Amino acid sequence: MDATRTIVETVGRMRQRRTGPLVLELDLTEGLADAPPADPLGALLTMRKARLADVLAGLRRARKDPRVKALIVRIGGGPLGLGVVQELRGAVVKLRAAGKLTVAYAETYGEFGAGTVAYYLASAFERVYLQPSGDVGLTGIALEQRFVKDALAKLSVEYQMGQRHEYKTAANMFTQDHMTEAHRESAARIAESVTEQIVAGIADSRGLAPARVRELIDQGPFIGAEAVDAGLVDDLKYRDEVYAETVPEGSHLLYVARYAKNALPRKMPHPNADVIALVQGSGPIRMGRSGRSPLGGGSAMGSDTIAAALRSARRDDKVRSIVFRVDSPGGSYVASDTIWREVVLARKAGKSVIVSMGDVAASGGYFVAMAADVIMAQPGTLTGSIGVFGGKPVLGELLSRIGVVSETVTEGANAGMFSLTRGFSEAQWARVNAWLDRIYDDFVGKVAEGRGLDRDRAHELARGRVWTGADARENGLVDELGGLEDALALARKKAGLPVDAPVRSYPRLNPLERLRPAESSEDKAAALTRIRLEAWGPMSALAAELGLPAAGGPLMLPGQWTIR
Repeated sequence: MDATRTIVETVGRMRQRRTGPLVLELDLTEGLADAPPADPLGALLTMRKARLADVLAGLRRARKDPRVKALIVRIGGGPLGLGVVQELRGAVVKLRAAGKLTVAYAETYGEFGAGTVAYYLASAFERVYLQPSGDVGLTGIALEQRFVKDALAKLSVEYQMGQRHEYKTAANMFTQDHMTEAHRESAARIAESVTEQIVAGIADSRGLAPARVRELIDQGPFIGAEAVDAGLVDDLKYRDEVYAETVPEGSHLLYVARYAKNALPRKMPHPNADVIALVQGSGPIRMGRSGRSPLGGGSAMGSDTIAAALRSARRDDKVRSIVFRVDSPGGSYVASDTIWREVVLARKAGKSVIVSMGDVAASGGYFVAMAADVIMAQPGTLTGSIGVFGGKPVLGELLSRIGVVSETVTEGANAGMFSLTRGFSEAQWARVNAWLDRIYDDFVGKVAEGRGLDRDRAHELARGRVWTGADARENGLVDELGGLEDALALARKKAGLPVDAPVRSYPRLNPLERLRPAESSEDKAAALTRIRLEAWGPMSALAAELGLPAAGGPLMLPGQWTIR
């Protein structure tokens, strides 16, 4: 009898979970993963981190699911960029409009630190709670730039850098000791544009006048009781109190990402059904395959991997449209051009390409996007940075001071021009500038062609300047404001597919294909990601000089701004 009772109770609990009321949860204290892991190490490091696509899919499904009664989101100090925050805000607003209760709570929105973006996210929820000991660090936007030119000079390190043009300021930290006029102008407009977006969002969600929100920003940060009095927070509650108030008895708690993955379609898609392809590129752009460096630097977008994914989607007769998600600060010009070519070929094959920009899609990140049919960005996305810089640090004197002796044997007048132990000669510097001119001219020309601009207008918008998504749209560099879900909906519409048409990630590889060696460069398995024992980014040159493996190729970075 006891065994029978246990079985009955277990079946009853399972039935309750399938049919009973649901309260969805989302824990953002560790951030979100924008793209699927590019390699085994990335999978291990992000295994407990929810994916943005899963969260958005779950919230979209929840809008029409009568079982879902509420959403509780824990907001913390985890790294969330402004673009991702705006995607989440949009999804929460739609969930509220569908009649679902939305609740945000945090121990603190900035513990003796900035919490403007975290609170901006929380403000979209119907109820905003704060632990009694917490604060609201609503203080505005500050973009701080450090310059190390003088510090490097004390170490006898000089940077020889060329840039195209005055707004291409990523290398200024090495070559200047203060903001140039163009640098300050660009930074001021970014801060102003982001502040406009945050003020408008908080004012609309909290029922406050924009002028009042501006006043509150200047008065912050706030201790808990002050935040309640100002109308920024609804009440001060601990976690147990929030859950006791929000979760009805008999409800089942379920993480949003798990809810999305456990969803069963109303009808199984036909194996031969037409689909939307989703290609996701994240991180600095480099030649070769996507992957991660064990020496640090995060994941990288490899041109071989992304080009193979776009090629696979182009050649698949079931793919009607392609969504290309880009979240990258740039990287190798050659690698970016390789990916750009595959976007062009996909369009020539009659398949529309919709680009969805993440937190950043600038410089090389804009290069790979500019040939798309439609570019979509969040208002706070950092994009543009149409330009290039290149050069090298000269470390010869520093190495000599610490006892490192370098000797070189060369055949060819310029064979040693990229050595870090000596500066460029006048003739070599002329070659560097010719190289920079060629890249910039090609970049601007392709912007003009892809965006339907005359060349003079494209140059005016380029010059290395970083734009917010909102300003980029006003200037014709971006077509629409929206997120990944909006891009997928538009792709379905352009392809004439139903609103629930399936989405598939490319390249599609089954487990056996992942294990076997590729037969050729045309084989999908040739695009597999990998871990490369190397450094890239700012440390690559130093790594090379010290005899460590290093990634090659110039970086085309958008600047130094990270908005939190």
